[in-house]
Amino acid sequence: MDLAELQARARAVADRYDRHHVAAGRAPWSTGDLALGFVGDVGDLAKLVMAVDGRREIADARERLGHELADCLWSVLVLADRYDVDLVAEFEKMTAGIDRHLG
Repeated sequence: MDLAELQARARAVADRYDRHHVAAGRAPWSTGDLALGFVGDVGDLAKLVMAVDGRREIADARERLGHELADCLWSVLVLADRYDVDLVAEFEKMTAGIDRHLG
């Protein structure tokens, strides 16, 4: 799957979540809600990384790591979509800046 396909899939899942929230009488998630969810996922990811590296005890940490990375990717893809950010272009600019900085 390429980035455009990943982003389309992430958008479709976000749309399903929005419909689910509305059907349950709640508002769809705002970009702020998505960002806060992302922060929570990053925290979960950090704990799993610590466990995989032997610094924490979490059952099945190695098996759960991929799922948490995918959760974080989903959040980034949806936020980029909602803010109309071209992730490929931004990634290329960011890494080019690092290349210039590091020589």
